[in-house]
This record gives sequence, structure tokens and C-alpha cells, in this order.
Amino acid sequence: MRAMIMAAGRGERMRPLTDHTPKPLLQAGAETLIGWHLRRLAACGIREVVINHAWLGEQLEAALADGQRYGVQIRWSAEGEALETAGGVAKALPLLGDEPFLLISADILSDLDFALLAQRTAQLDGHQHLAHLMLIDNPPHRPGGDFTLHPDGKVTREPQGGLPRLTYSGFGAFHPRLFAELARRSPVKLPLLAVLLEGMLAGQVTGERFTGQWLDVGTPERLQQAERIAGGWSLP
Repeated sequence: MRAMIMAAGRGERMRPLTDHTPKPLLQAGAETLIGWHLRRLAACGIREVVINHAWLGEQLEAALADGQRYGVQIRWSAEGEALETAGGVAKALPLLGDEPFLLISADILSDLDFALLAQRTAQLDGHQHLAHLMLIDNPPHRPGGDFTLHPDGKVTREPQGGLPRLTYSGFGAFHPRLFAELARRSPVKLPLLAVLLEGMLAGQVTGERFTGQWLDVGTPERLQQAERIAGGWSLP
């Protein structure tokens, strides 16, 4: 099983810190943001990792190299100009292969168990089930949420009745078939929502609520919060 870490964003809200350092390489406790992900992937047995990059991508490659010191094998997908999430996955699809994969946002600090996400990934059949999203209670910067979670686990875009509106955590399981049409037109700059909507209309997207530690490290203030949280973590 493979994982893809999305690391191509410039991190505009994090400037000036990200003017000279890619956001995934910012330090949080004993490790960088992306380093925590790599270590936890290796700890649960996922060794093949694809990472995309655009802004200051050469620094990412220099810092992480082939991933050996983290216990993984990294393959790089260079974009030049960031293609957003769906566009980035579509471009990297030849590196990801034909099997379902984990998709991870590099700038999220979380204690999500990647072994659980790997289980959800293995359950994607490529026909009736193309994606599984880890959803969180809406953070202050996204009070309206992204999606509606139904009692049967299906996820839709529109609000419905009294069903909970939750926010996409940046962690999910995806089947490459969801991106197949887009890959034929790649490179295309496109957000993840664009491909998820079609799958949701077909009832092919499920999700679950994640209640563990989660922080979108999108501002200098949140980076300070990340440093306080991760300061109590030990390396896997």
C-alpha cells in the first residue's frame, strides 16, 4: 500500500516563514511537520510514499532525499506550479499505481492512527466505493464545515436535515479510479472537491468522524500551537 503526501502549497498565510522554507519542513517539536507523517507511516508498515512539490521543492528533496532515514521509500512528483489537490494526485497517478492509497496533507499536525486509515484504504473496491474521508468537528476557521455525514457513513456536499456538517481533515483513502479521467488531461489545476462531488453524487464516498488531536498549521500562531502540542510527543 502506498501513501501520497501533498506538499506543493506555498503557505501564503505563513509568510514570512515560508518565503525561504517550504511549510512541510517547519519544525514542530522534535520533528518537521512532514517528518511526523513519514515516521508514522513507516511505523504502521507503509513504506512507499509519493510526495508532490512546487514551491521550494528542491529543499524538500534535499532534506528528505529517498526517505531512507525515515524508513520509507520516497518518489517525487515535481509540479513547477502547484496543481492543487486533485490536479496533484492526477499528475502523480503513474507513481501511485492501480491500488488504493492514503492521501495526507503535509501541513496538518495530528495523532491520527495511519493503521486505521490503511484499513479504510484496503476496503475501497474501485466500483461502489472510491473514497473514504476522515472528518473532524468544524474548527474556528471553518465554522460551516465541508460535508454532511449520513448515518450509513455516506458523505454528501449539501446540508441535510439535522445531520452533522463536518470538515475534511486532510486525511483520506482514495482509489485511483476517482482520478482516472482527470489524469488523462493532466496537468490540470483542480481542487479535490471537483472530483469528490461526482463520486458523492454516485454514492461512492464514505467517511467517519475523527475526534483525536488535529491542527491545521496554517498561520504562525498555529505553528506555535503545534510546537506546544508536538513538544510532548516522542518519535515513533
